Amino acid sequence: MDKLIITGGNPLNGEIRISGSKNSGLPILAATLLADGPMHLQNLPHLNDITTMLSLLRCMGVGVTIDERMGVEIDSTSINDFAAPYDLVKTMRASILVLGPLLTRFGKADVSFPGGCAIGSRPVDIHLRGLEAMGAQIEVDGGYIRARAPHGLKGAHFFMDIVTVGGTENLLMAAVLAKGKTVLENAAREPEIVDLANCLVRMGAQIEGIGSDSLTIHGVERLQGCAYSVMPDRIETGTYLTAAAATRGRVRLRDTAAGILDAVLLKLEEAGAHISTGADWIELDMKGNRPRSVNVRTAPYPAFPTDMQAQFTAMNAVAEGTGAVTETIFENRLIQVHELNRMGANITLEGNTAIIRGVPRLKGAPVMASDLRASASLVIAGMVADGETLIDRIYHIDRGYECIEEKLQILGANIQRVAG
Repeated sequence: MDKLIITGGNPLNGEIRISGSKNSGLPILAATLLADGPMHLQNLPHLNDITTMLSLLRCMGVGVTIDERMGVEIDSTSINDFAAPYDLVKTMRASILVLGPLLTRFGKADVSFPGGCAIGSRPVDIHLRGLEAMGAQIEVDGGYIRARAPHGLKGAHFFMDIVTVGGTENLLMAAVLAKGKTVLENAAREPEIVDLANCLVRMGAQIEGIGSDSLTIHGVERLQGCAYSVMPDRIETGTYLTAAAATRGRVRLRDTAAGILDAVLLKLEEAGAHISTGADWIELDMKGNRPRSVNVRTAPYPAFPTDMQAQFTAMNAVAEGTGAVTETIFENRLIQVHELNRMGANITLEGNTAIIRGVPRLKGAPVMASDLRASASLVIAGMVADGETLIDRIYHIDRGYECIEEKLQILGANIQRVAG
């Protein structure tokens, strides 16, 4: 099992390119099941989760071809199996997203309950209740969701009592081929959902209210294939910006967008960062200064994202003053605190809030990653620690960050991957 070894002390400095969004690429890959012709996707990140989703499509009989420019062509006309088996689904939460497309286009789907990061309860009951409202017959049997709609799905008015990104994506994809009009109330508004909706519209879907919490979908008979480029990864962008702030550095990130990261940029400026932006780049400069502590409270978009909470916890650990980080989305997502305290951080947990009293530097130590974003926080901590930090179980980080050690090396970090 691979590990990362980091010797801290180097401020990040330089320029790197941001990859395509994992959280956008995965639902768009699921959406290719809706097209009756080839889909040509660009800017997919090279990540384990993306590879797993492509493997899932292949095991259904879907044609997957990768060209010399790393574009992916997907042709679902050859599909011959409508099941998502446990062996593939167990490693990736987003595999549940094939449920809506399979059911609305082919009338049947057998999907194992998904896995992914152990960050708390993420029930799929809203996905299932929404599909049942659209006429699906659903049974849970032996760890599988067995869904049937032999006469197709029908439009429905459905209110989601909890804002759910995956639920919004699944029901949106199911609705585009359902008969009649579907209205999804209290829908999630994340940029990745906007990206999925824009892709569906390019395929021929009729969707109103994109970017709002109320989506109206007029079902169509068919969707055609198209070419589409996945949006930049806002969480990867935020992670490298936060790492630069923690290390008192200066970075320029290309092929990204400031408009999808407003809440994070605001907090970084509050921490003392000087930020400038352009059409496809963001630059952060700490002028060599230690960051200031900031208070953070996670909430659904457009508020501060839960996927950036762990990184800000690490930055606050070496910031001036005391900051509070409150997690409102997932109950176990402050799990990285114990490992940060092993490195000399001064963090106290009070329920779902971490009280972080900044120290000048951390101390290198062997630590263990527990989930994707906690892994990123340990990498940041290692870069601001005296001595050597060894991070174990980094398969978590490979699920969400493309070539993380290579990108950090370009920025001047002393980091290397070693075989376990």
